Amino acid sequence: MDRAYYAPMNPTSQQSASVDLLIRAGRVFCAATGLSGPGAVAVQGDRIVAAGPHMTPPAGQTFDFPDALLLPGLVDLHAHPAIEGSKYGVAPDEHFLPRGVTTVLSQGDAGANNWPTYRTATIASSRTRVRMAINLSARGESMPGGCLSDMNDVDVEACVAAIKDGGNLIWGIALNLSPVVCGDSDPRMIMGRALEVAERTGRPLLFGSRRHPDITLAEQLSLLRPGDVFTYCFNDLNQGMDALVCDGVVREEVWNARARGILFDAGHGMQSFSFDVAEAALKQGFLPDTVSTDQYVRHVGSVPQHDLPRTVSKFLAIGMTETDAWERVTRRPAQVLGLAGEIGTLAPGACADLAVFRWNPTALPLRDVHGVERPGGCWEPALTVRAGQVVSGAWV
Repeated sequence: MDRAYYAPMNPTSQQSASVDLLIRAGRVFCAATGLSGPGAVAVQGDRIVAAGPHMTPPAGQTFDFPDALLLPGLVDLHAHPAIEGSKYGVAPDEHFLPRGVTTVLSQGDAGANNWPTYRTATIASSRTRVRMAINLSARGESMPGGCLSDMNDVDVEACVAAIKDGGNLIWGIALNLSPVVCGDSDPRMIMGRALEVAERTGRPLLFGSRRHPDITLAEQLSLLRPGDVFTYCFNDLNQGMDALVCDGVVREEVWNARARGILFDAGHGMQSFSFDVAEAALKQGFLPDTVSTDQYVRHVGSVPQHDLPRTVSKFLAIGMTETDAWERVTRRPAQVLGLAGEIGTLAPGACADLAVFRWNPTALPLRDVHGVERPGGCWEPALTVRAGQVVSGAWV
């Protein structure tokens, strides 16, 4: 593999530098602007000022990656960034940012009771941009056992108040109806309270399905609204009870939900990505709207390391085009989060969140949650820039 060339300007040239940072790459890709090919991105302060081919402005720092791919910083729409207070949480600057993920959405790591602590300990103290899908349980994921198993914790008024307090830091409401989360609680009652919070606050749901015969997938989908996100969409748990693909065919109710504006997120995790299910869906033209990791504490030290570039590589291995795959971790999740134009793009004026990746054809195998393998290499992180500052790479 080539090494990037890092050239700090000497004091004289620094005085005449027109930009702070210039990164050149063999391929620069941006789904939002249509950029795809050799080129560079120029950064001044925390903003992108130019992106495209044939760029040679003087710069305070210059990086050359002739055999690598330069993208907007990746956006992971479903993971568990939390420095404290969550049994699933991992420090975002340690486990996401070095892997090219500059923005990550928490799937319910905190609820109304511990939201103030989460905002201070994780959001405010992290270089990674962190947003929250707040847990419907007031205690979030702070206790052992299912967070929705005690209906006393499913406090509509407390959740509404926390969302109003959080403003744009709280994107939506995390709701997982699976038995391990809900215990003996009535899933329809929990769903009703979640929808009440969502309607009163104008927020979407990040929804994990029931996976139990007491409520059908069709009924669950019918309760979701345009803009709600159905995650774990390629699982085959419980004999495919809530799998989007049944006997190799994408269910009619799933197509109907997509037509109504329901979004579908991969949500890989430890249990929710099957190559067979994902391949069947892709062959029928059903692609996820977003690709996410559900990365959490059990992934720490995993071999191979579970992260967003590797998850994208799995979709490439089963036939998704690079254009479609990278769009689902840049432009599309940025749109879902309401941050289009600020992140997920290389357009001038956007925040200078950037990621460089190299293709490793001899990487460790690509595996689904059952250990099934598919051939193919893997994209691996080489450099991360967050708000114009180089935060990860061989030179940091």
